[in-house]
Amino acid sequence: MTAARPYIPTATRERNDTPRFPQSRKAQLKVWWREIDRVLLALIITLMAMGMVAVAAASPASAHRLSTSQTALNDLYFYWTHLRWQALGLIVLFITSMVPREWARRGSVLLAGAMLLALMLVPILGVEVNGARRWINLGVRFQPSEFLKPAFAVTMAWILSWRLRDPGMPVIGITAGVLALITALLMMQPNLGEAILFVGCWLIMVILAGLPLQRVGIIGGAGIALLAAAYTFYDNARHRIDAFLGGGTAFDQVDLARRTLMGGGWTGTGLWLGARKMSLPEAHTDYIFSVIGEEFGLLVCGLVVIVYLAIVLRVLYRLMNEEDLFTILAASGLIALFGGQAFINIMVNLQLFPSKGMTLPLVSYGGSSTIALCFGIGLLLSITRRNPFLSRSKFDLRRLLEKERAA
Repeated sequence: MTAARPYIPTATRERNDTPRFPQSRKAQLKVWWREIDRVLLALIITLMAMGMVAVAAASPASAHRLSTSQTALNDLYFYWTHLRWQALGLIVLFITSMVPREWARRGSVLLAGAMLLALMLVPILGVEVNGARRWINLGVRFQPSEFLKPAFAVTMAWILSWRLRDPGMPVIGITAGVLALITALLMMQPNLGEAILFVGCWLIMVILAGLPLQRVGIIGGAGIALLAAAYTFYDNARHRIDAFLGGGTAFDQVDLARRTLMGGGWTGTGLWLGARKMSLPEAHTDYIFSVIGEEFGLLVCGLVVIVYLAIVLRVLYRLMNEEDLFTILAASGLIALFGGQAFINIMVNLQLFPSKGMTLPLVSYGGSSTIALCFGIGLLLSITRRNPFLSRSKFDLRRLLEKERAA
């Protein structure tokens, strides 16, 4: 029998099993469109469209409130500005979602380092607004903690995923040290709401990374003790909690928000027909949910809540069949930050939570905060991209760690 001749590649002949990668921009866009979570993208665009209408409703109230005898702001001043920021945010979102997962991870680590450094400079170079020093002005005013949030989630996921290579590596302690530094810097601003958001994100991620339930209980007890200490020694937290527990007054902004929210009934007064919003501070940012309630009704408020829930559940559904620990942790951290911020804002507007000075994600008016949120969603879309024709087995961290120990 004659032996089969070996295959010798030539300049004019290619092997049939050689993988082909898209080279043209059009082919790359086709791959991106096939791999991206289009349902999640549609939900995000729907939410931003709701935000566009909500800011149009709230803009006259804030424009009148912030106008002076020298400068009179147009009723739709914040609306037109918001549209420009939304357009820029969408560009950032789409570009970020096209970045390969590895580049998204590396870029997030670098951004986390840069924003942590900027957070350290806030007490020195920061700009004070409404009694809080949280912003840095470099031609464009931005809040470092806003850009740190998505980078923090991805960076913590990367560090926690080291556990797969070495189960004995103290990744929990490393991430806890970074979290403690960030929390201390935020409390100096003061910014208790963001600090709580970072802690909640970290706790969810370490639980998913395999933190024993006994340690979860210890961390929970430590968190309660720290909140008690904050109430005792931290004036900002004590004043907000006392105002919340005291029930507020007719001039309290949280009480005004609740009255505005309930003022429109189930169906609302109609666009630009709300009256209570005119006395509401920060109507276009912190309390835009109340403006939605007055002008569009509680039914539309319920629809906004449903969209937020759909976004969170869609990400969790997407992760059900994911097998990569880094992807699970990073996506869970990003959606925890997004959903947690929405939850806190809505609870404040319902007078079920102390005032935190936190906007409603992708609905409230925002400049750099809109860009930061769109960047975070772009990272989420990039990290959860996958070939829909490839089947995946469910990730089992416990079984994998047991194999590592046995080896």
